[in-house]
Amino acid sequence: MRPLSIVCIALGLLLLMTSCATQNLFLKDADKSVDTSMEVINARYGHVIKMDDKITVSIWNHDDLSVGSLFGIYNSNEVYGKWVLVNKDGEVSLPKIGIIKLGGLTKKQAEDTLTTIYAKTILNPVVVVKVINREVTVLGEVKNPGNYVLDKENNTVLELVGRAGGFDFYANKKLIQVVRGYGPGAKTFMLDFTSLENYKQNNLNLQSGDIISIPTRQGKFLDKKAPGLIPFASLLTGIVVLLKFLSQ
Repeated sequence: MRPLSIVCIALGLLLLMTSCATQNLFLKDADKSVDTSMEVINARYGHVIKMDDKITVSIWNHDDLSVGSLFGIYNSNEVYGKWVLVNKDGEVSLPKIGIIKLGGLTKKQAEDTLTTIYAKTILNPVVVVKVINREVTVLGEVKNPGNYVLDKENNTVLELVGRAGGFDFYANKKLIQVVRGYGPGAKTFMLDFTSLENYKQNNLNLQSGDIISIPTRQGKFLDKKAPGLIPFASLLTGIVVLLKFLSQ
């Protein structure tokens, strides 16, 4: 077999080894992205209490009526504190009040509703409602991918990326996606963080259940495999030189 033929075969094998691309779960749906003004989307955001939300209710100076009080001795943390679960009908059971429907209300609306009820027996009640299990998922090229609790009302993409340890070296900052919802009604927002000038209009306010996907730049697989390919390339070169010498 001629040295040239051997080289072609070897290069073909090398190309086959390096042709495997990193799969990005959400990039296949990039053409379904929603082209909507971020200012409009962010302005109308407000979490709506729904089934399976874990909520705490704090009434100032009334620990007996509170559930996971921010003001008293009972912690409002999801793991160690006290909270109530919103059932499938959007209802919760609270001390002295009993069953009340808060599902479908924003945090502010729920606080106003409870304040009106407690005002019948308490002078100027101070009521704080908190949803403690609002989470988003950060996937892909960040240092610490995983689920993160939204501890504020407004949380942006860059804030959550920061909490996840920041972008990894191979992060494709031009094709970041935020997937919101499931099924036919799901929305996909395509974000570009490669330019400082337009990062604000791409810095979407997140909602509970959002998935942030940071895809991988091309070349990661080759870079990862390069140390292992160097000995193979050296061996190939040696074989070609030897065959060329013997064929003379």
